[in-house]
Amino acid sequence: MGKNEFLTPKAIANRIKAKGLQKLRWYCQMCQKQCRDENGFKCHCMSESHQRQMQIFGENSDRIVDGFSEEFESQFLDHMKRSHRFSRIAATVVYNEYIADRHHVHMNSTKWLSLTEFVKYLGRIGKCKVDETPKGWFITYIDRDSETLFKDKMKNKRLRADMVEDEKKEREIMRQIERAEQLLPVVENGQVSEVEKTEDKEMVGGKVAFALGGGSSRVGSLGIGKEKGEGLKDVFEDVVEGEKEKKRAKHGDSSAVGKSALEELIKEDEKAKERLNRKDYWLCEGVIVKVMSKKLADKGYYKKKGTVKKVIDKYVGEIEMLDTKHVLRVDQAELETVIPQIGGLVRIVNGAYRGSKARLLSIDTDKFCAKVQIEKGLYEGRVLQAVDYEDICKIAQ
Repeated sequence: MGKNEFLTPKAIANRIKAKGLQKLRWYCQMCQKQCRDENGFKCHCMSESHQRQMQIFGENSDRIVDGFSEEFESQFLDHMKRSHRFSRIAATVVYNEYIADRHHVHMNSTKWLSLTEFVKYLGRIGKCKVDETPKGWFITYIDRDSETLFKDKMKNKRLRADMVEDEKKEREIMRQIERAEQLLPVVENGQVSEVEKTEDKEMVGGKVAFALGGGSSRVGSLGIGKEKGEGLKDVFEDVVEGEKEKKRAKHGDSSAVGKSALEELIKEDEKAKERLNRKDYWLCEGVIVKVMSKKLADKGYYKKKGTVKKVIDKYVGEIEMLDTKHVLRVDQAELETVIPQIGGLVRIVNGAYRGSKARLLSIDTDKFCAKVQIEKGLYEGRVLQAVDYEDICKIAQ
């Protein structure tokens, strides 16, 4: 058996040593050879094969570097597509997972000098969504496959259909509420409405009793005199009044039941809208927010107010400061809603009535909530009693 055969102890030891990752400074990308120490790398650089590869590199260095860059980018994005297709993850985590393969294309052979430059490049060309946070750079893979785009299109179509169906249901519920309010008995000045007015005739003991006129009238059908007719009239009136009282009590109970059913219907509608519209993001364009990032205190932006000009990926906003007109890109976790003075306009940014404009009626500082009235839309005029400060925000005039 020769000295360098596959099953010799030396060859096995070399394979065991080369199994893991080695130092990047001792790796030659042109020859795709990893050396274990400085002496080995020096000997490799003096070899004829390495010299030939360097001659080839010197003839067209730009094309070779671009080729390595394209290969690095392609392999990096393939790893993102396989492992983190729908997640927002730190760029350093993805890079460490990528270089775990010892046969990967190293970054020092590409046109990017650092991971930060490469991440900015991915965001610039639109292949990934890039966010800079205090914890570092975060990236999200943008899937542009035809199948995925078709699925997203169908999903958006279903969502739009569901929204239209929800709007139809809400309009139907509002019509039912209006009809229920119209059917409820109206009591004004201690008297029941026209539904409860005295009718000209009542059924008493299976007979028809007519309301009798003055003292000169007679009960002709019974052939009774004036005195007896008046006595019979009093008896009939007492019976009729008793029937009226029973009927009024019955209608009073039904009105109470109707009101309670109406309140239950409104509460169910509120709960359904709350489940649908309560999200973990609240930023929207056109509202005034307060910057609460202490890292920006040195630049004078801490606790300063600005207007949201653009929302990026639902969680990041471009804020134009009110005093300096500088534009900052800040995560919503470092922003706070602004409450205007009583009577000011606000936008409901989260909860059941998300997206509606309302007017601030009062503030409860003990419970950190406010009372608002919706200005426009399907629920115009509805008063919301206890809305959290985080769910409303001042509108930029």
